[in-house]
Amino acid sequence: MAFQVRIPSLGESVTEGTIVRWAKQNGEAIAIDDVLLELETDKANMEIPSDHAGVVKILKPAGSTVQVGELVAEIEDGAAKAPSPTAPAPALPAPSPPSEARAASKPTPTPSTVPPPPGPAARHLLAAKGIDATSIAGTGKHGQVTKADVLTRAAAPAPAAPHPARGAERSERVVPMTRIRKRIAERLVAAQHTAAILTTFNEIDMSAVMDLRARYKERFEKKHGIGLGFMSLFSVACIAALREIPAVNAEIRGDDVVYKDFVHLGIAVGTERGLVVPVVRNADLLSIADLEREIARMAGLARDGKLLPDDLAGGTFTISNGGVYGSLLSTPILNPPQSGILGMHKIEKRPVVIADQIVVRPLMYVALSYDHRLVDGEQAVTFLVRVKERLEDPARLVLDV
Repeated sequence: MAFQVRIPSLGESVTEGTIVRWAKQNGEAIAIDDVLLELETDKANMEIPSDHAGVVKILKPAGSTVQVGELVAEIEDGAAKAPSPTAPAPALPAPSPPSEARAASKPTPTPSTVPPPPGPAARHLLAAKGIDATSIAGTGKHGQVTKADVLTRAAAPAPAAPHPARGAERSERVVPMTRIRKRIAERLVAAQHTAAILTTFNEIDMSAVMDLRARYKERFEKKHGIGLGFMSLFSVACIAALREIPAVNAEIRGDDVVYKDFVHLGIAVGTERGLVVPVVRNADLLSIADLEREIARMAGLARDGKLLPDDLAGGTFTISNGGVYGSLLSTPILNPPQSGILGMHKIEKRPVVIADQIVVRPLMYVALSYDHRLVDGEQAVTFLVRVKERLEDPARLVLDV
């Protein structure tokens, strides 16, 4: 009896997905734990491995929208069919007239000469860069276009396009919106329509925390096996501020306010498929080194498209660092049902007055967007001030004062 392949549980609130590709084809052998298909949901892309060894029989083609529990393939016991024997070479045809010879000289592609489609990482990068896969000579197995091929092609200078003649028709390119992008759009619009979003700003003198990082980063990495970045230090400062201002870590649920005595920290990560926010669970119980490790692990899974839906669920507060892209100031949008999100920005040297003297300091603007239905302006301002105080005097991060 054939083993039935059904779509597994995809995590909280996810009921369906789209089959992006089949890693195995009809009649192809598969082993246990081999990747069978790639599925895209509203929250993440995931590769689904096989729980059975045998021969694949596909029942739902790539591009199909499928529900949790739906039958999509069968795996039959046995080995894959051996390729048919090579047919004897046909006799040479009689000479053709020159015009016919030229027409016949262009070989017709056969399935065996057509390279396999690009992998998921390469495909998403092609879409992001607007590059046609057929314009790239693949260096992968059997001529497959790899992510490295796309990056090389994107880095090459584009040939100068002729300026279109005045009045000439201009073209446009239509690309289907991915499920993740659709979901991001829906959530952002819903946040704007549901919450009373307001943003308050402050600026942080990063001198002390930059000095701390410079002095101890080598010893920190040697001891803990992970680099010391700013995100973990901002995380610790925010967690301490959330304890003092619990409304920023709460949510509105119907007619109730739900206060959390834990912090599941969302860290916004930019990927080829759009912005995702993996969640570091129980971040308030982690050390700075553990935070660095978990943030790096989650960011790596996000960029590789290997996050599971549960990795994106349950966050209570979010930090987004637009400074890595050069943003000087922004107003981040809430990630519902959360009531607060902190925006970090670019560190830039600016003149400031200290003790009646004009000095140059590395400053960062920070922004807190919050749900004004739950968080008062005084609470929001106090939250940012507490974050600022701890980062400008990093000893307070350790002493928790």
